[in-house]
Amino acid sequence: MSEPDRPHSTEPPETDSDDSSERTQPDTEAVRDAVERSKSGAPAVGSVVRDRFSSDEIFQRIVAAADEEVTASSRELFFSAVAGGFAITITFLLYVSMYESTDADPVMSALLYPLGFLYIIIGNYQLYTENTLPPVALVLERLASIPRLLYVWVFVALGNFAGGGVGAAVLAFTGVFSPEAAAVAVDVSMHGVETPATDLFFKGAMAGLVVAGVVWMDYSSQDTISRVVIVYLAFLAIPMGDLFHSVVSFTELMYLVYLGDVSFGYGFVNFVLPVLAGNTIGGVVLVTVVNYFQTTRDRLESARFAGTERRLSIPEWAFGGFAGRSYVPLLDHPEATGGEGYQVVVPIANPRTESDLVDLAATLASGREAATVHVVHIVQTPNRPSAIADRQRARIEAESEAKLERMADSIGEYDVDCELSTRVTSRSLEEIFASAERVQADLVVMGWGDNRVWGAAHTERPLGELASRLPCDLLVFEDRGFDASRILLPTAGGPDSDLSAEVAKTLETNCNADVTLLHIVDGPEEREEGERFLGEWAADHDLMSADRVVDDSGDVEPAICREAGDQTMILIGATERGLLTRLVTGTLHFDVIEQVDCSVLLAERPAERSLYERLFG
Repeated sequence: MSEPDRPHSTEPPETDSDDSSERTQPDTEAVRDAVERSKSGAPAVGSVVRDRFSSDEIFQRIVAAADEEVTASSRELFFSAVAGGFAITITFLLYVSMYESTDADPVMSALLYPLGFLYIIIGNYQLYTENTLPPVALVLERLASIPRLLYVWVFVALGNFAGGGVGAAVLAFTGVFSPEAAAVAVDVSMHGVETPATDLFFKGAMAGLVVAGVVWMDYSSQDTISRVVIVYLAFLAIPMGDLFHSVVSFTELMYLVYLGDVSFGYGFVNFVLPVLAGNTIGGVVLVTVVNYFQTTRDRLESARFAGTERRLSIPEWAFGGFAGRSYVPLLDHPEATGGEGYQVVVPIANPRTESDLVDLAATLASGREAATVHVVHIVQTPNRPSAIADRQRARIEAESEAKLERMADSIGEYDVDCELSTRVTSRSLEEIFASAERVQADLVVMGWGDNRVWGAAHTERPLGELASRLPCDLLVFEDRGFDASRILLPTAGGPDSDLSAEVAKTLETNCNADVTLLHIVDGPEEREEGERFLGEWAADHDLMSADRVVDDSGDVEPAICREAGDQTMILIGATERGLLTRLVTGTLHFDVIEQVDCSVLLAERPAERSLYERLFG
């Protein structure tokens, strides 16, 4: 369940004196729970001894971290892993430099070897060997599929190798190494290439044990100093024990390849692959599985994670998305059943006053096969909801469910499936995005008005970033009554108008609406071209039965207002990117909306972003 606190209401609900007394007195258990649990539900302190976690509690912390990791996008995984590969270059650089300056002293030369790994683990970068433990924990619990695990591994490994390859190029083609150190770098790298593959595998397995063990100990620690000491001592064991780490080995190989001493194919097959296999087996079998089986069966339930009974089926676990689901959220989200059919998400702030919004969404869904309407009641809270008492949370949910049940009855009349849920959160906008992503929504239908909780929403992520990741089509409804009998659709083309056309066609079919298309040109000399455009546009969008009007005044808003005089609804495509951003920040100003008496539906279809836009905004 999302973070609960108190319902979004200006008037306190009626309660008896006992309930009022309970709310005015500090709730010791609630306060303690807020301090001792993270937002995900994972423990922040030990249940028996505060500064020591049990095996179950360590496992809970690892799974909570893995839950976030397996849902990261390929871009996030890859570039975080690239940063990890760069950090490994630092390890190679310092080890070689110390090796040369200390005359190959086995202890002194290894003292700075762990620095790159410290950067990675303390800085939360992605490292392939470090990634063996958290995602595998989810797979063992049948909360993530094997293909999902391989997805994480592949992108992290590719990113690590890309970062290590670029770092090796810098070392090979610049003056970072002194001539003496460059010669030592060749000797150090050739040591791995000349080691038999069998030895590389078992040395890699021992290194995998070290790295995965570090992850287990990392999540048993509560402060950065402890983590630094653990990481430093553990990774010091790799050079001291003549072990091999796959990303370091790849960096060493690329250094030799750039100098022309070894071919890439030979080095990758006979050097990197045995180490990679050993790291994986060592991390998965020797640590992850063993540590998993030392925990008890209630390892997740005791973390207050709900929904663990909704594990993947065996086919889903083995084949992921090819057989159904590839991942099950740890937190119990009742609406997380999407992925098939047409999914419509309707966030509402007040079930009593937003029936028109829900009716609109149900009408649009009824025009699709296997459609489901997900009504999400967003209860905005000003504070962190973990501090709320269970009694108050239960009261909020009970009140919400009673109100939503009446909506379910009305939605049932549209012959579509309905899912109802309540989200008590201090981050209402992020919750809308999360709900849409969880059910793989095709459409979000939102209300617009001063009483909307997302109008004053705060978010832990930049609003522009959220809006740029709009996961589906968006409709924003200015509700002056849901009457779809006469619809005006102004258009100049574009994807947002395409969405408006789809909505108009659905309303024409399901509500017997009379649709009028409006196209505005700059003068009488452009009327003929405008009529040709509007005719072709109507044909392309199966709206040939609609009335077509071409206005040659060149003034958009007055033209819309003139044609809207006897209309009951206007469909308008977003005139510029960022409809949702402007809606939330209060900068959404359409004069035409204030000048007409009918309801207005604004439409925005997500646009693909270029690589440059994804990297630099």
